[in-house]
Amino acid sequence: MSRTKDLIERRVSAVAKGVATRGIYAARAENAELWDVDGKRYLDLAAGIAVNNTGHRHPKLMAAVAAQAQAFTHTCFHVAPYEGYVQLAERLNAATPGDFAKKTMLVTTGAEAVENAVKMARAFTGRSGVIAFSGAFHGRTLMGMALCGKVQPYKRAFGAMPPEVYHATFPNAYHGVTPEMSLAQLDQLFRSTIDPERVAAIIIEPVQGEGGFNIAPPEFLRGLRAVCDTHGIVLIADEVQAGMARTGKLFAMEHAGVAADLVTMAKGLAGGFPLSAVTGRAEIVDAAPMGGIGGTYAGNPLAVAAANAVLDVIADENLCTRAEQVGDVLRHRLTAMAARQGMEAIGDVRGMGAMVAFELVADRATRAPDAALTQAIVAEAEARGLIILPCGTHGNVVRLLPPLTIPMAQVDEALDVLEAALEAAIGKAARAA
Repeated sequence: MSRTKDLIERRVSAVAKGVATRGIYAARAENAELWDVDGKRYLDLAAGIAVNNTGHRHPKLMAAVAAQAQAFTHTCFHVAPYEGYVQLAERLNAATPGDFAKKTMLVTTGAEAVENAVKMARAFTGRSGVIAFSGAFHGRTLMGMALCGKVQPYKRAFGAMPPEVYHATFPNAYHGVTPEMSLAQLDQLFRSTIDPERVAAIIIEPVQGEGGFNIAPPEFLRGLRAVCDTHGIVLIADEVQAGMARTGKLFAMEHAGVAADLVTMAKGLAGGFPLSAVTGRAEIVDAAPMGGIGGTYAGNPLAVAAANAVLDVIADENLCTRAEQVGDVLRHRLTAMAARQGMEAIGDVRGMGAMVAFELVADRATRAPDAALTQAIVAEAEARGLIILPCGTHGNVVRLLPPLTIPMAQVDEALDVLEAALEAAIGKAARAA
């Protein structure tokens, strides 16, 4: 029996069923390559779901973490604070959009960052309502689930959600939802469901992650900024998946020239170590009472050392430009594939920087989603040594999230494998029809 098969059996017996997994059991990884326990090589176009923007085990990150481990690994920042946390806060305050005084808090996961941003907004405004968007993903905690705009699998079977969380429609150019339509629907929400004077925060992903890599148009983000300014609402940008140079800017909101009041970040922030942050207007961040935010592991010293190294690597290796270059190659090849005869299942190719996706449809005229084909493509790619991920509210979008440090030769290799996987999956589907 292969080690992979053995581990699959052990996982089924030992690990909670609700923790979804793939059939790849990692043994080692380097930059954009990963090898499983049976020695099979994969090209990684998932990057741990946009975590390893600087690649697996970047030498500068490894060196920074090793040096920190020689000093101390945990004190709890509440008990014995340390310079690395303070330094990272200073750097994030300077790096996030907005010409105003800022402060930062560090926690561990993206969901924690979102929860704390909501707490800050509620404390600052004295209000309780929160508005998120269709297709949103903000985490698997209770508040995170409530904010999510996708039921399966994130809300199903978990009972009642926290009150005073509402959803507006996210713009979607491919499916005919314009920014004007979304803003009008938000206005209708204010007129029919919740008084804007009761809304503490509006939270939005500038580029939706789990929702299907839908891009919020600049005019929509500017419209949201105006709505928030009019009604005294805190605008929260969830940059957990889109941040840290992934879209060609350090933060995706920069493409629209819009500054949110609070920014949540995680994933690529620490290059594989668990760390998240909330950065924003000092008066909003400071609204939480003393001791009301934080946590035992919040701002872990090893993860903080990694994050400071990540920011160095992004600057030193110009990863924002690199994201644009990688993304251009991905979109060009995918667009060419979509134009080929027999590839009509590719309904749309979209993305920003190296955050690229394509949507699979049963019919280009109706744009009906084809989730089954999407899963088949993901499986075909995995069998050929390529790691890609599905997403979208209908499960019919394939997302590509390569490390920004991936060699261009491996980008080409990965796209060759992807094209073969597409041909195989589409061919099998056509023969079965």
